[in-house]
Amino acid sequence: AIEAVRSGATRFVPATWEKTYFNWMENIQPWCVSRQITWGHRIPAWYGPAVIDKKITLSLGLGSSSSSLIDVQTFVGLDENAVAEAAAAYYGGSHLLGVIHFAEGAEEALRKNLDAFQKGEQRVYLFREDDVLDTWFSSALWPFGTLGWPEQTTELARYYPGDVLVTGFDIIFFWVARMMMQGIHFMGEAPFATVYCHGLVRDAKGAKMSKSRGNTIDPLALIDRYGADALRFTLTAMESQGRDIKLDERRVEGYRNFATKLWNAARFAQSNGIGGSRSAEPPTAQAPVNRWIIGEVVATARALDAAVVAFRFDTYAETIYAFVWNRFCDWYLELTKPLLAEGADAAVAAETRAVAGWALDQILVLLHPVMPFLTEELWGKLAPRDHDLIIAAWPVTGPALIDTEAAADIDWLIELIGGIRAQRLETGFNPADKIPVCPTGATQAQVDRLNRNVVAIERIARIQPAKIDMSTKGETTSWGVEIVPRFEIVRDIEKTSFVTAQFLAGGMTLVAFTQGFIDLAAERARLEKNAASAEKERDALAGRLAAPGFVERAKPEAVDKARADHAARAAEAERLRAALARLG
Repeated sequence: AIEAVRSGATRFVPATWEKTYFNWMENIQPWCVSRQITWGHRIPAWYGPAVIDKKITLSLGLGSSSSSLIDVQTFVGLDENAVAEAAAAYYGGSHLLGVIHFAEGAEEALRKNLDAFQKGEQRVYLFREDDVLDTWFSSALWPFGTLGWPEQTTELARYYPGDVLVTGFDIIFFWVARMMMQGIHFMGEAPFATVYCHGLVRDAKGAKMSKSRGNTIDPLALIDRYGADALRFTLTAMESQGRDIKLDERRVEGYRNFATKLWNAARFAQSNGIGGSRSAEPPTAQAPVNRWIIGEVVATARALDAAVVAFRFDTYAETIYAFVWNRFCDWYLELTKPLLAEGADAAVAAETRAVAGWALDQILVLLHPVMPFLTEELWGKLAPRDHDLIIAAWPVTGPALIDTEAAADIDWLIELIGGIRAQRLETGFNPADKIPVCPTGATQAQVDRLNRNVVAIERIARIQPAKIDMSTKGETTSWGVEIVPRFEIVRDIEKTSFVTAQFLAGGMTLVAFTQGFIDLAAERARLEKNAASAEKERDALAGRLAAPGFVERAKPEAVDKARADHAARAAEAERLRAALARLG
């Protein structure tokens, strides 16, 4: 069993647990296999009277427990036939096989042996040990005992040895090592190729759960509150190799919200005529946003494949979470709304429904291992199916399915819209207002991109193309602004303090018409005040961290908090100063 791990025939993941395995195996101690419990493999030992000075003793049993036996002989065998043969040989030879009998317990054996002695009959009664083998001994037989061993069954030939054992590190010796020893002894090879050791589930502060401490977490109570899928996803997301799980109920609640997000996305799909797909192959697509989401699904499936191979279940959960929440729900569905709206091109709308249905199906397949109940429910509701989700085909991940041109276009669009949204909020614009803008620091290729996506930009970023007439500029006269259907580059705009602000997004500068939308003076005062406050806190925290002895004497958690607060205040000050600069 030691050599199997040293040679790499069986490996531990993480590999650091090999040290624990070797420590046990190379310093092995005597092991009491006897237990007094109700269930288990009964110890295959039988007792009979011992032969002393060529005479059979009759002091067999001073009670019902084998621990009180004296002057007894122990026989061990696979069954009563083997034991009878061993006993006959002990008592005088195989010709005495017929005199060996079995009694129910020590008292009955003593009584019957006394009776045979008094009558001068050749009869010897044996009785079996009442104790059972300890739980770990029985568990050690699991890899082959469950498959019909010692019979050479079809299941044993097919499923032994197994591939991956998933277990806790705290039972590496009690279970893993003993399965290795038993498997190699009885089957001739190690029972599994990989041993994946997960962490222990602890409370939110990292303490081991204990009834006496009162910090136990009832999983059934969490399931009642948040659902089985939310709890399952939480444990998957927090299963980081080599680390225990600090189970915080707020994380479970957050993943319940994720489940709700997916449910609402499916409802949105149904309300827009989007159903399930008929094939694991993606539909043909022409619209950039549809070509983009096909590539995103394929890239996500590849990342999930890699995470499973590396036993990074936390990465699996994080990857599918980010894709579903951000890429699919927040961006793809939002970007497709103009394509599905009344009056949109019918062919593009039909293509979008087909691609959206396919993408949603692939999400259900990819998410099913970590959220089986929700995904199975949605699988049945989105379309009539001829098979359950658990046997659905895994997504196709061919390289030709990733359209790099569409990916670059949509990723740029997402960056642009995200940047504008954030800067609008920082600069004080009302989220509902549609702000007139025109590009000034931009290339013609960037402006062409703007115009290819003008509908989505107007709808999501809440800006609209504008042409600014500078002929009436002045300190008391507002510039003329004309709303136009397409973006056009405007060169050398001369800003005035009350007319324009800047959005820096998508690698370009967009000048926004501010008059009538925000009070520039009040907004400048607000930003200046908040920036000064953030800088004051930043500098105070910097001084605290630089003070002699603070880092050495303070508690580690206090130092970590001070550093985190300093980084947050510094970032906030930088962001507010940038917003001020955009106002001119």
